[in-house]
Amino acid sequence: MGHREDLLEGAKKCLVEKGFVRTTARDIVKASGANLASIGYHYGSKEALLTQAFIAVVEEWGDKFTAGVSGEGGSLERFRSVWDGVLAGHEESGPVWAASMEIALTREGLPELRAMLAASQGEGRKGLISMFTGVPEEEIGEEDQRTTGAFYQALLNGFMLQWLFDPASAATPAELTEGMRRAVELMTRTASAEAAAAAGGAEEG
Repeated sequence: MGHREDLLEGAKKCLVEKGFVRTTARDIVKASGANLASIGYHYGSKEALLTQAFIAVVEEWGDKFTAGVSGEGGSLERFRSVWDGVLAGHEESGPVWAASMEIALTREGLPELRAMLAASQGEGRKGLISMFTGVPEEEIGEEDQRTTGAFYQALLNGFMLQWLFDPASAATPAELTEGMRRAVELMTRTASAEAAAAAGGAEEG
């Protein structure tokens, strides 16, 4: 590997071990065997390098269980299968999610890093939609990213936060899937009742 690849691998290691805030440029240099000047040359800044490392770690984590996802796209079986995969890798991926929460809670701190991570959300949401529905990422548009993708992202962040906070009380994949089924059933029943009431009112008029 060249210095660029070495730096990325070193940054990934530091990100998992120390998080965003506590990782210094010298930590990355020590972990990668590269030199300090090469960070700026290849990535522009430590923040840009850590952002790329975060994206790479999340992609690697997703690739590990995506191949094992089963069920028809959009089905409850597939929904459950995705969460089974997320849970199976939660111990390994936990430090990465903790690091992302760390950035979210810094509020006004680390503006460059926050901006870079925010800019990468669209790709992350496309990946989630593809996982749950089976639709190829290249076929997913911006509206889907900002609706369906944001919904799945919110579920994923909440699920991981529960397991980071207290695994004993966190929802299991089966419980999360049953919760989704009940929510959809209630919304469908309510929508049907509203449609029937509107039709009845129209007939009376």
